[in-house]
Amino acid sequence: MSDINRCFTKGKDLVTRCVAGETIIVPIKSTVGDLDCIYTLNEVSTTIWECIDGKTSISRIIEALCSTYDVLAEEAERDTLDFLKALEQAGLIDYCED
Repeated sequence: MSDINRCFTKGKDLVTRCVAGETIIVPIKSTVGDLDCIYTLNEVSTTIWECIDGKTSISRIIEALCSTYDVLAEEAERDTLDFLKALEQAGLIDYCED
């Protein structure tokens, strides 16, 4: 995942809710929520999650973090790439098709 001009889409079989500034993600399997795999995102992770729309590139997500939070671009890039990799490995997001 080194190309920061790529973008992601969210998985289709997910239910998300924002509660008290945190986002809760529950994967749906066979019309049932998989309660063993509930993901809770903090404020920064929620900002990244909200940018995942199939159109916003990784570089734009990094720019959004830098303009919203007091963070250096290098740190924002590293943390964003790590977080996106974790989401991808969990099956919550996929690369957009070119």
